Amino acid sequence: MRKDAVRNRELLIDAAREVFASRGIEASLDEIAKHAGVGVGTAYRHFCNKHELVAACAHQALDRVVQIAEQALETGDVWQGIVAFFEGVLSLQAENRGLRELFLGDYDPDEVSLPRERLIAALGELLGRGQQAGQVRADAELTDLSFLMLMLCSVTDVAGALAPGMWQRYLPMVLDGLRPGGAEFGGRALAPAEMEAAITAHKKELIRATRAVK
Repeated sequence: MRKDAVRNRELLIDAAREVFASRGIEASLDEIAKHAGVGVGTAYRHFCNKHELVAACAHQALDRVVQIAEQALETGDVWQGIVAFFEGVLSLQAENRGLRELFLGDYDPDEVSLPRERLIAALGELLGRGQQAGQVRADAELTDLSFLMLMLCSVTDVAGALAPGMWQRYLPMVLDGLRPGGAEFGGRALAPAEMEAAITAHKKELIRATRAVK
């Protein structure tokens, strides 16, 4: 790829990251091209459609989330590592509407595929260390952490325009439920494959409903 082509691609990805963060992933490729200072034709030469650009930005955002998880693993106190992971990711999604929408399912999984393997591995290690140290209840499962993160992201989705830091009020309440000695959980946790299937089905239903309205 020529130097000018590489530069234009980087400009488009940088612009997309900024536009998606402020406006969400509904922003058009035309808007992103304008923000990047390049022509629409240039944008379409690099990306067949907006979904390819969403995927490129989503992979970068997910890499950042994985970095937060891996940094949390380096924390000496395993419980503080778990707290640091939640705080880091929730701060990130509060600043980035596009990332929050990806977490909450406002995209078509057939058009944007997210590699979650590294994140799942880091989360599994965080949970395992916490349980081995006796700081996380033994009956907590990996998918519990995922659902708790979704719950807290939804707080920002509802209250973010008025109070983007509202998640900080509810995080201690949520994390207290992971401590040993709490009330017994009601029902069983979903297995990772079940959760993946449930999230995919939920996303497809959201997309179907959105497109039906349009």
